[in-house]
Amino acid sequence: MKLEQKELSRMLETAIVAARLAGQRAMEEINYLKVKVKSEDQLVTQADTICQKLIIDRIKETYPDHGFIAEEGEQGKMFKQPPRGTEKIWWVIDPIDGTSNYAKRMLLFTIHVAAMHEGRPVVGVIFEPATESMYSAVTGQETQLNGRRIRAGEDEINEFSSVGMVSRFDGGVPGWATELMRRMRFRNLGSTSLELAYLAKGGLIAGIFVNPKLWDIAAGTLIAENAGAIVGDWQGKKIFPIDLDAYEGTPIRTMAANKKVYQQILDLLR
Repeated sequence: MKLEQKELSRMLETAIVAARLAGQRAMEEINYLKVKVKSEDQLVTQADTICQKLIIDRIKETYPDHGFIAEEGEQGKMFKQPPRGTEKIWWVIDPIDGTSNYAKRMLLFTIHVAAMHEGRPVVGVIFEPATESMYSAVTGQETQLNGRRIRAGEDEINEFSSVGMVSRFDGGVPGWATELMRRMRFRNLGSTSLELAYLAKGGLIAGIFVNPKLWDIAAGTLIAENAGAIVGDWQGKKIFPIDLDAYEGTPIRTMAANKKVYQQILDLLR
């Protein structure tokens, strides 16, 4: 079943409103943080759960029968609520992507909201509350930042270009990472979705993500691809479609880059 453009626009409007509301609440909650350890390498704050509920409640006002996959469930697990009825649309949510930054009152974090249909993202929103930056995309249309078109660009690998990478490597820094560090500047913003958004506007030429979950990359993949970038796994295969009924939080190794450097970076990873 193909979604009509009118319905996609309505879903985008819903996502933007929900993300903005959550972003405003996150900025309020940052002054009263209660931080807990969720897993070996992840923190969680009260704002994560507050913002997630706010987003889901807002979406349900318009789409009560849609499904949800979100980061913050019970006992440190993901939240999952399958869709009801005939319209098999899932909303994929990370209420605060960059919680480690947020927990330290560093303002590099985003609100991630995506709608997926037939296993693919069809609407994507990444909101950066600290700068009031709203990145958005709908399938078949150009990516926008605050209502203006953005493009990934065609910068090459050189001493002035930047690549987004993780800040920790188990077992030491791999050869591909040291080679990229030697040839260009590397950045770790602490938020996968923010790095994908920066790729979409040409700030980064690539992003390499070791263990992202679906709620880190769903909106960013659509936003980056609609801006002219290429997104796939480390073997160069497309990530989507994904069986959302079966998805239980498995990491999805992801690499994204502008078209000029995609194959060069992929060859390094291989």
